[in-house]
Amino acid sequence: MAPSATQKSAAKNNADTPSSTASDIEGQENEWKFRAPYKIHSNKKDAKNGNGNGDKDGGEGRNGEGEDGGEEEFNAIYEGACHCGKVRYQLGRERPLASKFCHCGTCQMIHGAPFQHAAIFHKEDINFLKGHHDLQWYDSTEKTTRHKLPCKVSCVYCGSWIMDEGRNMILLFPSLINFKDGEERKKFLPECHMFYENRVVDINDGLPKWSGMQGKSELIGDSPVEAVKKRKREVEEEEREERAKRRGGEDEGGDKDEDMDGGEK
Repeated sequence: MAPSATQKSAAKNNADTPSSTASDIEGQENEWKFRAPYKIHSNKKDAKNGNGNGDKDGGEGRNGEGEDGGEEEFNAIYEGACHCGKVRYQLGRERPLASKFCHCGTCQMIHGAPFQHAAIFHKEDINFLKGHHDLQWYDSTEKTTRHKLPCKVSCVYCGSWIMDEGRNMILLFPSLINFKDGEERKKFLPECHMFYENRVVDINDGLPKWSGMQGKSELIGDSPVEAVKKRKREVEEEEREERAKRRGGEDEGGDKDEDMDGGEK
């Protein structure tokens, strides 16, 4: 849906970089600013870990930015920020939908780390307090900086990776979140490792370790015994179903051959 005149006006007023000109706001390529996960909401209440009102000095992205068209009130639970603080956001979900360590080569190279810790959320679970005009994208598949999904999102100033934006979900990086205590941090603990076959270092934490994609590869390392057994049963069931499909196809092919022979006679 295209942004309204009120939304465009608010976006122009809140633009804090020279590149955010009136023509940029009017451009169709900038309508992402008015859709989740970038759409600004007004706050139902302050975030637990901050005042929920943006900067005290009245900087960009304060709650008043909700007037740009964010109809729904946002119930903030956590706050997060990039390294330089120019990009700040709130989360409205207490626990991520999933939390994982990824050891794939792309994550290792882009993050400059042995692995990436990603927490999955709905796009509607995030609300930017400031800096959503100061974001840049990177499409690791085509190696371009266009906003083409899926893509990686970072702060244009300090380069901190903010999230991965998919077509339906976002993957946030818990190290950017300001947890109040250890109990809050525990809610983001990873539940498994992915692409562990590509690991730089062994991590014997007893979590399931998928050689590739979760649920579509082999469990290796010190994966829990029960999880390994369960995966083995799943693979065997998948193989049985595949064999049954092949047999069914062969039977259908045989019937067609018989029909053709009968027709010739």
